[in-house]
Amino acid sequence: MAQNDTRKTELVVIGAGPGGYAAAFAAADRGIKTVIVDADPQPGGVCLNRGCIPSKALLHIARLIAETREAAEWGVSFGEPKIDIDAVRKWKNSVVSKNAGGVRQLAKARGVEIIQAWARFENSQTLLLSSEKGGPADRGRLTYDKCILAVGSRPAVIPSLQLDSPRVMDSTAALELPDVPRSLLVIGGGYIGLEMGTVYAALGSQVSVVEMTDGLLPGADRDLVRVLQKRLETTFKQILLGTKVSGMTDTGSAVAVQFEGAAVGEGKAAAEQTFDRVLIAVGRTPNSQDLGLENTKVRVLPPRGFIEVNEQLRTADEHIYAIGDVAGEPMLAHKASKEAKVAVEAIAGDKAAFDVRAIPGVVFTDPEVAWAGLTETQAKEKGIEIQVGKFPWGASGRATAIGRNDGLTKIIVSPHSKRILGVGIVGVGAGELIAEGTLAIEMGATAEDVGLTIHSHPTLSETVGEAAELAYGTTTHVYRPPR
Repeated sequence: MAQNDTRKTELVVIGAGPGGYAAAFAAADRGIKTVIVDADPQPGGVCLNRGCIPSKALLHIARLIAETREAAEWGVSFGEPKIDIDAVRKWKNSVVSKNAGGVRQLAKARGVEIIQAWARFENSQTLLLSSEKGGPADRGRLTYDKCILAVGSRPAVIPSLQLDSPRVMDSTAALELPDVPRSLLVIGGGYIGLEMGTVYAALGSQVSVVEMTDGLLPGADRDLVRVLQKRLETTFKQILLGTKVSGMTDTGSAVAVQFEGAAVGEGKAAAEQTFDRVLIAVGRTPNSQDLGLENTKVRVLPPRGFIEVNEQLRTADEHIYAIGDVAGEPMLAHKASKEAKVAVEAIAGDKAAFDVRAIPGVVFTDPEVAWAGLTETQAKEKGIEIQVGKFPWGASGRATAIGRNDGLTKIIVSPHSKRILGVGIVGVGAGELIAEGTLAIEMGATAEDVGLTIHSHPTLSETVGEAAELAYGTTTHVYRPPR
């Protein structure tokens, strides 16, 4: 498109991630003329190119390495693995490329055009398209009837820890695997930091994690986190809780890091340590800036910058919808994909609303941690009376057979109706097992419904059935809020 060219479409989707392309495909399937605008050279957004997919490819390698070491206890020895970091990087990139190619093929089959450009609102129904961020509209203008904003998020930064050094990485840089450092400090004990720490530890780095709160995975169920932390303490060099980084300096050969907090002091961790590399993984920030939203009626909410939407994902501007990370927590790809379909249904005039009882969350560490619905921590904070059934994997035949008894399945129910309010699982494959729990919550199932369902033997899914039986039995833990 030339600078003065103006084109028109029924629907434009800004962003080609799991929310954006899901929206575009759903709209095209309804016969709506749809165009995707994305600045990346290949579709897929952060999830496919710099997040979910490449990280899981690397985590698969990490798990494979761990299994070869565990096998020695079962009488099968492979020896220490030889890591060809260039080949690992090449394979990871091939996984990304194959998936991006699949998105392109699906777009082509549906007649969805993908325009590579930066988009900025000139007004509520016109986009200025540029070849560079903030540049002139050298790709022309695009007018539309409706727009879906699916622009995602970016790694959050800590102003006080900004250091112009190639040794300091965010999650995007860490996924590029520049090398396998001898020592790596991960700042942030959330899911991104722990996943990337798991990868680098498996590849040979001595990994340290510092988290300013008093526990890993803040907000997650403590029963589940305890199981994960116990294993991470054997794979990571050190985990510093209740501690923050007060300063960093590039010494030329390493990064000197100063700590302060509960884990620092006499008989504890040193107040200053050096690391070959530092990964800052303190969450993500919505990409709601530099879009020209001030030229529309869209409202951006302080302090984090999420875009205000209603249950149909419509913004305060009747022509513009927003989905995914930019539309609020939780910042998860599958939430974005679901919102995409709701937004398209609303645009098409259907009765639609994003009204879900549970959005599953999965941390792909080893072991995996997954949950859906209400957690015990949330119940106590909100004063909700609950009944809890816990089934430790030490009693699971399948877990014993694969040498991974370090797991727990937990089901939270209402003491009165026995309806399932939440499910939490930690263990190998927890991310797959949580689907049954999510379905149970969505359909309003009781613990008895799940407990009476026959689960195949010997499988890890039996732990869900066993926990459900405990949850509606008499040997459960009951929490009653103080009156």
